[in-house]
Amino acid sequence: MRIRIVDAFTDRPFAGNPAGVLLLDAFPADDWLQQVAMEVNHAETAFAHRLSEDAEADWALRWFTPAAEVAMCGHATLATAHVLHTTGAHEGPVRFATRSGVLVATPREDGSFTLDFPTAPLTATEIPDGVAEALGAEPLAVFDTGPNVGDLLVELADEKTVRALTPDHKALGAFSERGIIATARAEDPARGYDFVSRCFFPNVGIDEDPVTGSAHTALAPFWSQRLERPDLTGLQASPRSGFVRTEVRGDRTLLSGRAVTVIDGELLA
Repeated sequence: MRIRIVDAFTDRPFAGNPAGVLLLDAFPADDWLQQVAMEVNHAETAFAHRLSEDAEADWALRWFTPAAEVAMCGHATLATAHVLHTTGAHEGPVRFATRSGVLVATPREDGSFTLDFPTAPLTATEIPDGVAEALGAEPLAVFDTGPNVGDLLVELADEKTVRALTPDHKALGAFSERGIIATARAEDPARGYDFVSRCFFPNVGIDEDPVTGSAHTALAPFWSQRLERPDLTGLQASPRSGFVRTEVRGDRTLLSGRAVTVIDGELLA
């Protein structure tokens, strides 16, 4: 079967967040899906198959890291929508049936896609003992991001602090289900982004995720409230880096970005 590697939330190869994408006739056994994700060894591998015309969605979609299945993934959803449209497998908006409900990806005239995801509920919490030492920086505030995201969102003093982090990845795993989102206001919005983030997910086998769509369902409402604007652009400052345009619409958050196919091959196993 065909397997593709797609760089998401970027308009150029070897940047953004790579995802494996496989279009199937049906979902095989979970252990096979997990083994393929381990072999691909990217942050996520997406598996999708077409649904019947009377279903509530067009395609079923699941996401696996090298270590576990996840409840929601933005960049691999964007990558899957990109593959469906560039191969002619689907035209127009595509509805995905997922563990997080029906998620819609809409193609835009400029070649980007907009994802319609649930907004993460943010709950302020006490700063956990040891999180500053594990992260390597003192938090200003800490928020739980709810069950779909499963992270601890940590606001830091400034962009330089976020970029300079060298966390203890093993220690970070003690503070949330998936990991830590570290964020700060952009130092200079004239550079084209409003906030910066980095994401560390040791509990699903990802020390640092390059660009995380699901995290932006929490980052968008967090920064929209502070900056008093619904439309923002986030820069995830990983070594690969990528931009996510966000728009908060109440209990839904729109995430927009581009994707590029870098590998198109055949899976033999």
